[in-house]
Amino acid sequence: MSEVPRRSERFVAREARELRKELLISPWPELGLVAFDGPNDPEPELVVEDGRVTRIDGRGPDEFDVIDHFLALHGLDLDAASEAAALTDEALAHQLVDVDVPRDELVRLSRGLTPARLARVVSMLDPVELMFALKKLRARRRPANQAHVTNLKENPALLAADAAEAAARGFAEVETTVGVARYAPLNALAILVGSQSGRPGVLTQCAVEERRNLQLAIRGLVTYAETLSVYGTEPVFIDGDDTPWSKALLAAAYASRGVKVRFTSGGGSEALMGHAEGKSMLYLEARCLATIRAAGSQGVQNGSISCVALALSVPGGTREILAENVLAAWLDLEVASGNDAIASHSEIRKTAKLMGQFLPGTDFVTSGYSVMPRRDNTFGGGNYDADDLDEWLTVQRDWQVDGGIEPVGEEEVLGVRGRAATAVQAVFSAFGFPAISDEEVEAATHGSDSRDLPDRDRAADVAAADRMLADRISGLDVALALADAGFADVAEAVLGMQRQRIAADYLQTSAIIAPDGTVEAAVNDPNEYAGPGTGYRLEGDRWARLRSLPHELDPRALANGGTDGGPPLLAELAPAGRGDSPREVVVAVGPAFGDGLRETINGLRHEEVLAAVVAGVREGGAEPRLVRIRRSSDVAFIAHDGARLSGSGVAVGLQSKGTAVIHRADLQPLDNLELFGMAPLLTLASYRAIGGNAAGYAFGEPVGPVPTELDNFARAKLIVTTTLLHARETAAIVPDAPAIDVTLA
Repeated sequence: MSEVPRRSERFVAREARELRKELLISPWPELGLVAFDGPNDPEPELVVEDGRVTRIDGRGPDEFDVIDHFLALHGLDLDAASEAAALTDEALAHQLVDVDVPRDELVRLSRGLTPARLARVVSMLDPVELMFALKKLRARRRPANQAHVTNLKENPALLAADAAEAAARGFAEVETTVGVARYAPLNALAILVGSQSGRPGVLTQCAVEERRNLQLAIRGLVTYAETLSVYGTEPVFIDGDDTPWSKALLAAAYASRGVKVRFTSGGGSEALMGHAEGKSMLYLEARCLATIRAAGSQGVQNGSISCVALALSVPGGTREILAENVLAAWLDLEVASGNDAIASHSEIRKTAKLMGQFLPGTDFVTSGYSVMPRRDNTFGGGNYDADDLDEWLTVQRDWQVDGGIEPVGEEEVLGVRGRAATAVQAVFSAFGFPAISDEEVEAATHGSDSRDLPDRDRAADVAAADRMLADRISGLDVALALADAGFADVAEAVLGMQRQRIAADYLQTSAIIAPDGTVEAAVNDPNEYAGPGTGYRLEGDRWARLRSLPHELDPRALANGGTDGGPPLLAELAPAGRGDSPREVVVAVGPAFGDGLRETINGLRHEEVLAAVVAGVREGGAEPRLVRIRRSSDVAFIAHDGARLSGSGVAVGLQSKGTAVIHRADLQPLDNLELFGMAPLLTLASYRAIGGNAAGYAFGEPVGPVPTELDNFARAKLIVTTTLLHARETAAIVPDAPAIDVTLA
């Protein structure tokens, strides 16, 4: 029987990591499984005869599919096309990253480019260039963010509470969806009331079938939509019983009722649906985006969206997703960059994907950050959820970048959650809907997810949702119910959204609404980045707000080292001289030990540490002497100075934070016998063993090093505390001062 070759344990361990749950595949262009520059992508081509487009990207009128026809009629500016044709791909690519070429000029030229040309030019940019282009091409000056609010029980109190928290955290839009289609009116109602309880002006939508979505919009229960999906090949359109014209008509229907509209597209969808026609993801997305612009939409949700894991399975997939966002911005569409589905099991890959949008900023950095725990997210999980909020806020602070989410303290969050849940409770009561109990309000305010809430009579809720439609309950009715129930401010905010829908000022590219009702969009707040020092910069009051996290601590209040204001632990005797006993081991302590500081970094009292070291020295048969070194806070010099004073030439040096060294007088200061740098892991037993080993060295006996442990995260956890403790030790230095013999007071 042949022996099985032994495998590398490291390779085996890596195979069990989260990343290996995913399939990484080599390109297969014939199935559309190639990110960009596919071998079957057409060569860019645009022929115009007598003012009519007769060829687009290798196809003439007899070969045009429905997308070609739509673009030929509505998608190209022929004046810009003639000008763009005179520019090489390299020249266009350079203009995308040239700070001296304004965004408006690039947008104008984009109107004359075919999908193949758009894709080929963007493919020339590397990831950093793509991020720079996105920073320059983003429509609105300041980035924003969009939240997802759903729960498995479709509990209205929890929906309202989560929407309110999202609003309080600065999300400009809140989107919900349903597990059961007939719940849509109730869910739309809940997030409308909840969002306006958290912050006036938040736009909301309920992602459901278009007829129902439009019906909710007409009633004033939602204010935007992004459910209009577009595809890059005709067969996928046919599968969806759609055409570019039908999508354009639907978008116009929304806009005519004052409802903001974004389309949705994304690389990989055609491959997933079996109709990629052998083309690359980026080329097909370029066709989608050209169609969206031709349809007159103000924006797009793109960046692979629900197909993100498919895009990431092929080489260059993350770069392709970023290139999609750049293309959309170049075409003057507002960009809601995808976050709807989990991109990867790997936290590293998820964050790597995010940085392409997070650092340059997009109009909506995620198209759906889950403000509830992932298990309640019925959109498909999302890359980031409620458990990641502190990390997101910290990364904003780390990079000084505005990712559209604001820090909010626990007390404020509980306040807006409770108020929103109570407000929707009052609205349900006013309409005679199934009661929302006080228990539900309490659980929605303080609980984690829908498991914390009692079950509702779902049949009764569905009947109430049907009645909402039958009775034609509108946003105005909701405002009146809130006012009658004593929620005047929320009522005014809901009424304000009805006014916004009539004015329709937010039907501009990249529009969001400030709490005072001001619309901020590409029209009145354009991104005018033109190089360093221009465009949107996170500074001033906004930077002060985003950097002040609830869990940020005042360093002045940290690292007091157990100081209790009592008398010093050690009494000074006299200047220390050289000992004459070969049995003597000096225990040398730092300038603040037992005085300005009283504990090690892991909370051991200094008197306990000294007692342990002294006991170890005595157990080893040596005689301990306590000395304070005042001229240095460096543990190496503390220990070496102690060794030069020791009768045996051996000393233990102790910093106040707990770092220890066993030193010998004949060694260089930065050399030593044993160094114990991992102070957070040292115990009293460790210090006792250190004393015992010092005694062994004093007698010239063979000594095995004290066993040590390693914590590779200790530096990240404790470097601030280390710095503050060492600063206090250093502040206690007396330059050129002689060492002092000390004793326990």
